[in-house]
Amino acid sequence: MAAAHLPLQAVLFDAGNTLLFLDHARMATAVAAALGVPLTGPRLAAGARAASRTLERGGATDRERSAAYLEALFLEAGIPADRLGEVRACLARLHGERHLWSGIAEDAHDALTRLRDAGLRLGVVSNSDGRVEEALEVAGLRPYFEVVMDSTLAGVEKPDPAIFVSALEALGVEPAAALYVGDLYEVDVLGARAAGMDAVLLLPAGAPPRVGCVSVHSLGALADDLLKERLAS
Repeated sequence: MAAAHLPLQAVLFDAGNTLLFLDHARMATAVAAALGVPLTGPRLAAGARAASRTLERGGATDRERSAAYLEALFLEAGIPADRLGEVRACLARLHGERHLWSGIAEDAHDALTRLRDAGLRLGVVSNSDGRVEEALEVAGLRPYFEVVMDSTLAGVEKPDPAIFVSALEALGVEPAAALYVGDLYEVDVLGARAAGMDAVLLLPAGAPPRVGCVSVHSLGALADDLLKERLAS
């Protein structure tokens, strides 16, 4: 899974939909109350796979992709298009109170602990709004990472290879000795490869693999694969 040129020394992660996930229950409760409509967390979450197609739009900025994703998510849940302005206002208020991306996978702590304890350097490279470090802190994940690169603060966003290179330079690790883990092929995999890194897609359980790219379905499975490779090398 790791690049063959050098032994694996570092693993860098995307944040949204990789380490951090939307709190569907919180969003659904707030929007239901604000709009006076029936909406539940499971109903909102059920549209995530269909809405995720908006994230692969070529040429869009991260802000545009995120806005389109959230709109698609609520449209899939049955919110009328003419009420999306109210949804946006409600979500902006929620995000101001606490980052919308605040959930984590059940295996996140165990997987990150195992990777760190195996001697791997860990970092985050995220297209975000300047608050990804805060979101990681709130989720309890910040202590695992030596470096956190936020596109708003860095002044460059994925798939530009410069943001990956900046994170690697901060770690003092060569690109060929690092692996990037994210959820978007066009943004994460192609961006990491342009920086000289190998990359892995983290896909939802049941999602088909992406041709031409290694994929895993959980952080736990990623840790299993990487640690197995280190033992065999």
